[in-house]
Amino acid sequence: MNYLITGGAGFLGRHLANKLVALGHNVRVIDDLSAGEKDSLDHRVLFTRGDVRDQPKLWTLLHDIDVVYHLAAKVSLPQSVLYPREYNDVNVGGTVAVMEAMRALGTPRIVLASSGTIYGDQKRQPVDEDVPPDLRTPYAVSKLASEHYIFTLGRHYGIQSVALRIFNAFGPGQALPPAYPPVVPQFLNRILQGGSVVVFGSGQQTRDYVYVEDVVDALIIAGERDDIDGEVINIGSGVETSVNDLIALIEQVTARKAHVLYNDDQSGGVQRLVADIEKAERLLGYRPRWTLEDGLTETIHQDPRFRTLMPNPISITTRS
Repeated sequence: MNYLITGGAGFLGRHLANKLVALGHNVRVIDDLSAGEKDSLDHRVLFTRGDVRDQPKLWTLLHDIDVVYHLAAKVSLPQSVLYPREYNDVNVGGTVAVMEAMRALGTPRIVLASSGTIYGDQKRQPVDEDVPPDLRTPYAVSKLASEHYIFTLGRHYGIQSVALRIFNAFGPGQALPPAYPPVVPQFLNRILQGGSVVVFGSGQQTRDYVYVEDVVDALIIAGERDDIDGEVINIGSGVETSVNDLIALIEQVTARKAHVLYNDDQSGGVQRLVADIEKAERLLGYRPRWTLEDGLTETIHQDPRFRTLMPNPISITTRS
């Protein structure tokens, strides 16, 4: 099979690209490297630096492609509030550009990496795909708009389209930007270096943390299935974990004591969010293989930023 991954040098994209070439597939990647890391890609991946809105460049990359994984996007929720026009231009405009280019080349299928942030704050947990969205940020708006575009244009252009709403993915190589870093690598870095962990709110707010390898497995299956056109599917662990429990688990895995500072003056975001993954189990045969504890342990083992801060080797549960 021949695959094109937009945003393929980013966190999810690198893991997906490397897994696909390891399975013997041909993989092309386009990424502007605004947040990606080209050097982490397998040498067998054909990398092109470029903007996903550059249609002539997309045309050259889409020849003979069987499936497009559309992962290119700006992803910071707080930043999207500050720069909504840029998030709309890149996330929504990029999706439309990809669909138009696929129409021109006759590319038959797209898998969109959407987001669980679309659900916002819901009384009923876990959330299934039929829950009405509660859009709290321009980022969430851009992801829902992208879903509507791939399905609407997919029907017009004859392109099979599926959207995976990915919850809080984490794993080795996740970026640690100076502003608004993801919670798991941020907490790992702080605790391993003996720094303070700042928690907004009470720390009782919950999320669904899913290890990157489980997300990659779901993406690959979604690209192979012929009977899921038009579907929106949650991808998470199905396990609800509070911020306080996440910190306690990191303390356990690292054998370090966290110095936690609570900031009650700033909101910790939605209070509860966990994925109902029944649809993924039914349509994709999806079964998360990694617990949060095992995923944290593997992240430390595989990521040199964290591994070098550990005094002793840590044991890893091998996955087949």
